[in-house]
Amino acid sequence: MTGTIVNTCTILAGSLIGSIFKKGIREEQQNALYMAMGLAATGLGINAVVQNMPDSKYPVLFIVSLALGSLIGTIINIDGQFQKLTDRLSVGQLSKGLSTGILLFCIGTLSILGPIQSALYGDHTYLFTNATLDFVTSMVLASTYGVGMMLTAGVLFCWQGGIYVIALMLGNFMTADMMTELSVVGGFLIASSGLSILNIKDCKTMNMLPSLVIPVLFCWVMGCFT
Repeated sequence: MTGTIVNTCTILAGSLIGSIFKKGIREEQQNALYMAMGLAATGLGINAVVQNMPDSKYPVLFIVSLALGSLIGTIINIDGQFQKLTDRLSVGQLSKGLSTGILLFCIGTLSILGPIQSALYGDHTYLFTNATLDFVTSMVLASTYGVGMMLTAGVLFCWQGGIYVIALMLGNFMTADMMTELSVVGGFLIASSGLSILNIKDCKTMNMLPSLVIPVLFCWVMGCFT
C-alpha cells in the first residue's frame, strides 16, 4: 500500500502547508499549479492508452465502453448528483471544505484504478500522480478552510485501502486481458480529467465513470465462454 500511504501523507502535508500560509497562495499561483497538474494528468492518460491499446484483443471495446458508460452516467446524472451531495453536506465552512475534499480525493479515475494497479502489479504510478494532484488541491482547500482539511486524509486512506484489499482478494478474477482493456478506458478518463483541469473542455468525467465497468463485465463474460 505504498502508493496509498504516500497519497495520504501528501494530503496531510498539503493541508498543513495551506493552513500555515492561509490566503498566501495567490490565484495566479493556484492556476499555475493546476495547469501543471492538468498537463501531467493528460499526458499520463495518453501514455496509458498508447501503452495498452496495442495489446488489446478487442480494438473497439473502448469505444463501446466510453459511449455506453457515458450514456449510463449521463442518465443517472452522476456529475449533478455529486454537486447536489456537496451542497447538501456543506453546512459550515469546515464541513463544506471536508465534503468537497473527500469527494474530490476519492471519486476519480486515478483514485480508483490506482489501488488496483498497486495491488495487482506493484505499480504506484497512478497513485503517485494522484498524490501530487491531491497535494495541490489540499493545499488550496486548507488555505481557505483551515487545518481541519487533514481529516480527509483518513477517509482517503480507508477508501483506497478498501479498493486495494478487494483487488488482492479478486486477483484471480482480474485477468491480464481485463486489466489491459480497463487501462485503455481508464487512460481516456484520466486524459479527460486533465482536459477539464486545463479548462479546455469540461468532459464531465464523473458521468463517464460507468465506462470502467463495461470492459470488466465484457472480459468476464468472454472468459466464461472460453
